[in-house]
Amino acid sequence: MNTTLTRRSWLLGVGAAAAGATFHIGRRALAAPSSEILQTKVISHQPSLYNGWPTLTRRKCGELLVVCSAGREAHVCPFGRVDLMRSKDDGQTWSWPRVVMDGPIDDRDAGVVETAKGSILITTFTSLAYESILTKAEKDGNWPEERLARWQAAHNRVGPEQRQAALSVWMIRSTDGGVTFSGRYDPLVNSPHGPIQLADGRLLYAGKELWRGDHRIGVSESTDDGQTWRWLAAIPTREGDNHSNYHELHVAEAADGRLVAQVRNHNPKNAGETLQCESADGGATWTAPGSIGVWGLPSFLLRLKDDRLLMTYGHRRAPLGNQARISEDYGRTWSEPIIISGDGASGDLGYPSTVQLADGTLLTVWYERMKDSSNAALRQAHWSIT
Repeated sequence: MNTTLTRRSWLLGVGAAAAGATFHIGRRALAAPSSEILQTKVISHQPSLYNGWPTLTRRKCGELLVVCSAGREAHVCPFGRVDLMRSKDDGQTWSWPRVVMDGPIDDRDAGVVETAKGSILITTFTSLAYESILTKAEKDGNWPEERLARWQAAHNRVGPEQRQAALSVWMIRSTDGGVTFSGRYDPLVNSPHGPIQLADGRLLYAGKELWRGDHRIGVSESTDDGQTWRWLAAIPTREGDNHSNYHELHVAEAADGRLVAQVRNHNPKNAGETLQCESADGGATWTAPGSIGVWGLPSFLLRLKDDRLLMTYGHRRAPLGNQARISEDYGRTWSEPIIISGDGASGDLGYPSTVQLADGTLLTVWYERMKDSSNAALRQAHWSIT
């Protein structure tokens, strides 16, 4: 089994189907803008632990926030929690991580956004995928005693009913700059990088229903600064696709008012590609996802200061790393790739997210299992485009 490409299906084990119209997107532009990688470095502080699936955001005050699934022993394990780091100098230095969510089972991909009112929203989803690994280890008897005891102790922090109750999608909210946070509550969907703020004041969360209902992909919205969420609309499938093979969405509001959403696809057609759909009515209805000719996933979308759209995504074949593309026409066509990093040691990497700094340069953060290590670290690249 290719564990990189089937990660989400394995973790979720859910499926549904729907139908919709085909979304036609024009051919990609031929050339990428000129770019320069100014610096690349590791920013996570605990190399003895596995850190994965981060999200980077820039607050209005200029402070940077990164959240990730941390405290881990492996890609799948019972120890996942959500850590938060801060930078007040554009990513030159990062604070020691603070644990902001740590439930009784595995807390995974972490998203973060600051709302127009200054609230900070952090998202995650929980998983019991590690149970099958633990059960096999107990049966085979081939783990070191100390490791087995550690996994069992983490697993047995609560009983079976409590573990099932903890299996959901989650959000926490801070109104004091991240000094204190609310308890966990339900935003209805999940995707790695969380919701976005719209120009009309609403918050929109493009994601997937997990652990309930028809397991649709679609959008939920909040009109009260992220305190409560309601289901807004499902995104239809392309003809021949299975809804269960769509995952890990992200959305941006283009300068022409359209919403552009990108979807991780594992249907046979365009498998391993990022698909794209759009809404012209604020998210109430959506076109079916269609190919934009981009192999690699999942994608993070950012509207730049000059109104171009930027997509950054993981690339798990040579060159192993992370890439970006630019759209000059609000997402209708995309440039050839810009290589942000191409020195990966394995396919256990990606989930890049990007912010634009005050001087117009870009900062991208992703996770990556480092060479000669079983652990993954957070890396960042400071780069520029013309």
